[in-house]
Amino acid sequence: MMTGSLKRREFLGMAAAAGLVPGVSRAKGTVANEPVVLGVMGTGGRGTELARELAGIPGASVAAVCDVDRRRVARAAEAVAKAGGKTPATEGDFRRLLDRRDLDAIVIAAADHWHAPATILACAAGKHVYVEKPCSHNPREGELMVEAAARHERVVQLGTQRRSWPKVREAIDQLHEGAIGRPYFAVCRYHNNRPSIGHGKECPAPEWLDYELWQGPAPRRPFRDNILHYNWHWFWNWGTGEIGNNGVHYLDVCRWGLGVSYPTRVSSGGGHDVHDDDQETPDTHVVTFDFDGRRSITFEGLSCGEYHSGPEMVFYGDKGALAISGAGYSIVDPSGKPVRKESGEGGDVVHLTNFLDAVRGGTSPHAPIAEGSISTLLCHLGNIAHRVGRSLRIDPKDGHVLDDPDARSLWSREYAPGWEPKV
Repeated sequence: MMTGSLKRREFLGMAAAAGLVPGVSRAKGTVANEPVVLGVMGTGGRGTELARELAGIPGASVAAVCDVDRRRVARAAEAVAKAGGKTPATEGDFRRLLDRRDLDAIVIAAADHWHAPATILACAAGKHVYVEKPCSHNPREGELMVEAAARHERVVQLGTQRRSWPKVREAIDQLHEGAIGRPYFAVCRYHNNRPSIGHGKECPAPEWLDYELWQGPAPRRPFRDNILHYNWHWFWNWGTGEIGNNGVHYLDVCRWGLGVSYPTRVSSGGGHDVHDDDQETPDTHVVTFDFDGRRSITFEGLSCGEYHSGPEMVFYGDKGALAISGAGYSIVDPSGKPVRKESGEGGDVVHLTNFLDAVRGGTSPHAPIAEGSISTLLCHLGNIAHRVGRSLRIDPKDGHVLDDPDARSLWSREYAPGWEPKV
């Protein structure tokens, strides 16, 4: 039995972060029939698309867009207006969004190294958060995000939108109801055919970019002509590689389907195998995660070989297999005979709508940060195993690395002075 108001608040906050108690994280003054007013941080292709989608959802209002690239922020404001919303204010500094009392929530679609620090600051400022994947740049940041959501009683939804796709949700229900017996193994794949990023040269940052603020929490590095706007993904100072960039979507569904949390062992193979360039993260990456209960997941990521045409995810059980491809799924029996096939709708709107409903207190978020941080941790552990060059033993109670000081040193990172995230 809980005693004292502090313990009750702590319980409600943790439950809200886990998506267990609808309504406890409602924005002050936001009720079911009022619009949710949002600001968007990061207006590259992903951020602008989210702003455009939100502008078309009844009950959502994009009041401000923000980017350190003033060209992009102007285009995002125009996109919102064309989608039917009022032309939003434009900002160059994310902290201006924190100061706005009219904003109920903030969408964070900036570079990976910004995701956790911005989320933690937004929660402290009383804002709910929709944060793009991966939720963090390193494992410690994920822990802090969960703590921040709980302490400030905020809804924090990760942008792993498959958690809201109807037929993917149905597929997971089928797994949990025993459609293929006991599921014991899942394999997921992401293939692309990315060009070389070349060898960059130091040069002055372009006049349209606030490079100092773009770096934000990250230790300072000189500007180079092959970093922005996308290639930062392949540098450890800012990015998390292909497994964090795209693998998190599929690892999240695999973990959800198998009903597993933290692994017991993580093994990594592959490397930077294709181009002779500045990329630091692997372009060929195969990671295996072993879990208690005789279950495992394998991720296969190829950044420079888009040849796979099968399903993104396959679950194997002792009575058949279930494959998820796009927004649909199919089931076969042990002999490979088709049992069921379903097609479905995907996209962002259903996931954004779930977030808006959770902010209003009418439902629970489908991808709460308490879940999203664990799926993102799998990506980090895969990267850490790659960087130290050996398999990792993991504590299944909390996901921490066991008996490996080199690997444990990568649990967190150094921050630029004044930018270390704190809860």
